[in-house]
Amino acid sequence: MQEIKVQLSQHKKDKPAQEQLPFGRFFTDHMFVMDYSKDKGWFDARVIPYQPIVLDPAAIIFHYGQTVFEGLKAYITKDQDVLLFRPEENMKRMNRSNRRLCIPEIDEDLGLEALKKLISIDRDWIPNKEGTSLYIRPFVFATEPYLGVAPSTTYQFVIILSPVGAYYKEGINPVKIAVESEYVRAVKGGTGNAKTAGNYASSLKAQEEAEAEGYSQVLWLDGKEHKYIEEVGSMNVFFKINGEVVTPELNGSILEGITRKSVIELLKHWNIPVIEKKISMEEIYQAHGEGKLEEAFGTGTAAVISPIGELNWENHKLTIHNGETGELSKKIYDTLTGIQTGIKEDPFNWVLKVE
Repeated sequence: MQEIKVQLSQHKKDKPAQEQLPFGRFFTDHMFVMDYSKDKGWFDARVIPYQPIVLDPAAIIFHYGQTVFEGLKAYITKDQDVLLFRPEENMKRMNRSNRRLCIPEIDEDLGLEALKKLISIDRDWIPNKEGTSLYIRPFVFATEPYLGVAPSTTYQFVIILSPVGAYYKEGINPVKIAVESEYVRAVKGGTGNAKTAGNYASSLKAQEEAEAEGYSQVLWLDGKEHKYIEEVGSMNVFFKINGEVVTPELNGSILEGITRKSVIELLKHWNIPVIEKKISMEEIYQAHGEGKLEEAFGTGTAAVISPIGELNWENHKLTIHNGETGELSKKIYDTLTGIQTGIKEDPFNWVLKVE
């Protein structure tokens, strides 16, 4: 494994107040950078002061969107230990995304080591107020100046850190979701199961229109039949129907969420029935009409668990659990955040301590 060089910043930033800390607006003093060329492979791993990235105007990232990213969090415990939640899964998923976008794979051990070193240098940026954390954004992008549709021959791998509060202003309180009836996020065979920028750019129009109607996010349906549920904005989605938890099965156009995977494993550990399958919006509508739709919630790194209090599908407003947080949603949220922050026991060995 190559050595990671360190250049410390001589100009420390003022840290933001932890009260009402926004999501993704502040960044720490340092960043990790590593370069790639076809001849050298990945080289020059370094931690440097946080600074702008300088690129040629013809860099492939600007024109053809060849980039992937990840998102995870670091938490500080009451004993001042720094914990990461399943970071090895993020490195694995980054390489799955890399393969789909024709980007050279990262050495996962080196990526994890770089992440840990950067956090240890900027650990005093980790907020300790309840509901806060240090958001970690690793990303790779094409840097070759070339106006041709082909994989780049040069790349940069960068990690930046951001102290954050809740992703949604509602926090753990239920959000209102609009079921998208016009636009499509992804289709099987596309890049829906990769964490790449274009997926999110294509979601902005629907998100903007939903927010104008008072909704926090959109629920995406499949791109072929526009019938089957896929995911909610930046989250996977779960429904509790008649005592059973159902979530859309991975089909090539749904992102394989790490929080999703953890929730499924947690539910099985609790002996709560959980099924991964194709599920239509019509089934959800019918279950709601029969009084069997007990809870719904989204899962993702940013929000962890976000209960859904209302779905609007073709002007049918489905109020779920009286618009209040359900017992199972709260239990999952408390358990996951408890494990992540070291408050609760971790029987799964999900957390990694940053030394």
